[in-house]
Amino acid sequence: MAVTTLPKVPATGRKWSRLLLMGPAFVAAIAYVDPGNVAANLTAGANYGYLLVWVLVAANAMAVLVQYQSAKLGLATGLSLPEILGKRLGNGRRRLYWVQAEVVAGATDMAEVIGGAVALNLLFGLPLLAGGVIIGLASMLLLALQSSRGQKSFEYAILILLGVIAVGFVSGLFVNPPDAGSALTGLVPRFEGTDTVLLAASMLGATVMPHAIYLHSALARDRHGFSEDPAVRTRLIRATRVDVAGALMLAGVVNIAMLLLAASSLRGIEGTDTIAGAHAAVTSALGPVIGVVFAIGLLASGLASTSVGCYAGATIMGGLLKFKVPLLTRRVITLIPALAVLGAGVEPTLALVLSQVLLSFGIPFALIPLIRLTGKRDVMGIHTDWWALKIAGWTSATLIVGLNCVLIVLTIAGQS
Repeated sequence: MAVTTLPKVPATGRKWSRLLLMGPAFVAAIAYVDPGNVAANLTAGANYGYLLVWVLVAANAMAVLVQYQSAKLGLATGLSLPEILGKRLGNGRRRLYWVQAEVVAGATDMAEVIGGAVALNLLFGLPLLAGGVIIGLASMLLLALQSSRGQKSFEYAILILLGVIAVGFVSGLFVNPPDAGSALTGLVPRFEGTDTVLLAASMLGATVMPHAIYLHSALARDRHGFSEDPAVRTRLIRATRVDVAGALMLAGVVNIAMLLLAASSLRGIEGTDTIAGAHAAVTSALGPVIGVVFAIGLLASGLASTSVGCYAGATIMGGLLKFKVPLLTRRVITLIPALAVLGAGVEPTLALVLSQVLLSFGIPFALIPLIRLTGKRDVMGIHTDWWALKIAGWTSATLIVGLNCVLIVLTIAGQS
């Protein structure tokens, strides 16, 4: 691994030097504004108004913590999370762990391709299966950019798409702003039956993404390299805080904007339980221009997130199986399940929401090892998590696992 050396800069220039190191977190942040988020957030806002705003706020706070720890792990050790787990697990456990991680990555990719296909259907009337094929081909071009031009070029392309996503999902709020008082009531944690717990789990799975946890450690390491000098590593980790805070703050704003838009403009309107129905309602309530911008945001979301998801899957496989498949080959293979779902005629929004619930169950398998590793001095050295960060990490993991247990109990009991 290449050794990174950073030029010394005066105190007044340190903030600018940190900005120049930003990028990996914005790639990881794409996972937090993918079509699964759109489906979960629109469904929550349209059906329950501002009730679940608190879920997004809490999930985004957890996401900042988790992505920072993942990036720090890569910078402090020179290894990605899958690589470290691959070294520590026996052959049988390593393969089983890879299977669950691949299932999670596959659910992610399916949601992203479906979302992009829905966007093309809304914009141009393309059949969903044809749209899925186009999204797959377009994502290959993005991955080819990463393979031929390097990570920085890939980051720039993703940043542009992230900007399009933000405009697409935030613009509607300027036409019909939500009621501030009602929105604030959504910050009080509460549920209203099994369906809201299912939605909360879906929103959590769409916000704290397992594949982004695995990927960010590799992104930070590959972008900045590994230095034997602890002072250099410390400066890189400090710069990463800015990267993570900025990227996840943007993603959080976009997610909350989706829910607020649905709560203020779609509540009580029939048919808004699907993305297509929500788009029609947005167009009717806010005008065709906002409807087109919304669909373009969804398209950018699907294209960017499926590319990042495929990249994450390759990182997982390479680290756990010590076997690498070319990105473009992997793209073709992982596209098949999404196209099968589209070809079978499964309702896209339902498939998206259920995929996010599956992701929620995969979070502990990525999060718990991450927290354990970043808290070990023999792994992290001087960069070991301090006590407050350890408490915050384990609290996040407990809340996530607890929510999933409540979901199982309520679903089996059939309570409402």
